Amino acid sequence: MRIALGVEYDGHRYSGWQSQVGSATVQDVVESALAIVANHPLRVSCAGRTDAGVHAREQVIHFDTDSLRQRRQWVLGSNVNLPRDIAIRWAHPVDTSFHARFCAYQRSYRYVINNRPVRPALRHASASWIHASLDAERMHEAAQALVGEHDFDSYRTVACQAKSPVRTINKLSIVRQGEYLMMDVTANAFLHHMVRNIAGVLIAIGSGEKPVGWAQEVLDQRSRVKGGVTAPPTGLFFMRVDYPPEFMLPQQPLVQDVLP
Repeated sequence: MRIALGVEYDGHRYSGWQSQVGSATVQDVVESALAIVANHPLRVSCAGRTDAGVHAREQVIHFDTDSLRQRRQWVLGSNVNLPRDIAIRWAHPVDTSFHARFCAYQRSYRYVINNRPVRPALRHASASWIHASLDAERMHEAAQALVGEHDFDSYRTVACQAKSPVRTINKLSIVRQGEYLMMDVTANAFLHHMVRNIAGVLIAIGSGEKPVGWAQEVLDQRSRVKGGVTAPPTGLFFMRVDYPPEFMLPQQPLVQDVLP
């Protein structure tokens, strides 16, 4: 039987999602908790690997097992054995044709910025702090140049292993809520550091350091060396993955106007 799970985590204590020798990762912790419930070792596949310090509101994973458990048992049994910064939100049996990564048709991220002159003590692990005043409307205007299908070579890390830099951004918006700015981006897929590199470019534009047209200029260069500063992982959330409706996953709605 194949089980899909929705996983929420605060990533600031972990070296990313993917299992690594000698490092604490979200995958290792989740697999250990699930193995206790299943009563056998198991491996999970995820919708999208997140880097060190990156959080998830609803990462989707799947695993195969011969153990018969109720959905409630997978959720509660796993959460009893997980630390407070990782939680299983839901469990759902799926057909073996389901794959958390390959069946997804779009993914959504949110980048949260605390924009005030004084360093924050609260939410310091879940929002990036920018002390210079940022113009959210200016950032949103610049961001629209990136919507659609483009070669995002300038917006990925030089270590990115994707065969093609072409991706399609379906939506990219920046809004302000008090002292917080939220950048929401939805695309068919993302390149390594793509969201953080977009955030870095838009922050430079929002502060007035660069003109509104710079986002387009960076895109046209198709070279990472022209792409500006990579924004820090603090503040980045993997928000949602979308799948064809036939899988009937009990996912949470993507709320636009609430901080994660």
